[in-house]
Amino acid sequence: MSPPTFLSFLNATGTLPILTYCAASILMTVTNKYVLSGYEFNMNFFLLGVQSTVCIVLLKVFKFMNLVSYREFDLALSRKWFPIAVLLVAMIYTGSKSLQYLSIPVYTIFKNLTIILIAYGEVLWFGGSVSRLTMASFLLMVFSSIIAALSDSSNASIKATSIKFDFGYLWMAFNCVSSAAFVLTMRKHIKSTNFKDFDTVYYNNLLSIPLLIIMSLMMENWSRENFERNLPEDVRNTLVIAILFSGISAFGISYTSAWCVRVTSSTTYSMVGALNKLPVAASGMIFFGDPITIGNVSGIFIGKI
Repeated sequence: MSPPTFLSFLNATGTLPILTYCAASILMTVTNKYVLSGYEFNMNFFLLGVQSTVCIVLLKVFKFMNLVSYREFDLALSRKWFPIAVLLVAMIYTGSKSLQYLSIPVYTIFKNLTIILIAYGEVLWFGGSVSRLTMASFLLMVFSSIIAALSDSSNASIKATSIKFDFGYLWMAFNCVSSAAFVLTMRKHIKSTNFKDFDTVYYNNLLSIPLLIIMSLMMENWSRENFERNLPEDVRNTLVIAILFSGISAFGISYTSAWCVRVTSSTTYSMVGALNKLPVAASGMIFFGDPITIGNVSGIFIGKI
């Protein structure tokens, strides 16, 4: 079988978008964790604005090189797509805040709960049903999250920062709701607008930029002192490179998310996102010193059954 035919087969079966989405998701989560928690970075909206800007710049460059095509800005389409951009901003911001307070293993385990919201949202919006086997898998996901929470609550370092711990779970709850709303709404609008993958990437990021800038100016400290604290001189170059790389990762996850939702379904997309959390959780234990406890490992294992 020739490579083009083989790639066409992977695309038709949904394997290729699933694999690329997994790779982009892992890169995005690990990079954001490094920036947000490694050096007490507190300008989340600014970081997300940089990521969206990098996505638009990459799209413009690729289009200039005739590598991609997408619909140019249209006011009517923008008005229709704007609620999705708002949900996207809510999803990525609450996700970044969750990562700031929670370890990667705990974050990834609780992220699985989004699948339940998406599955039942698909039943309400697109028809279908939830089988007994699917319901059993949902219960295992909930069980794994409970195990992870109990394990974390017994950790001495987390007891010492219980306020941060509670904030982390609050942000995680907001992230699950906003993520499910974003995926379901985007799927519905992709069908109604007949958007292609790069159309979705372009409008998602373009409409997000003004929202992120406004939120950053309103809620974040733009003083010189705060910038110096967020970007310490001794690691400034490393952090800038990491932030730019996170923008490239954001471009990858924007494209592969739209591709995955279009080729498969919202539930399949979210299930894949849950399955790829195993290597993401492992990376947190390996690279960020997240505790390797029986609760964490058991929660991850049960959540993947």
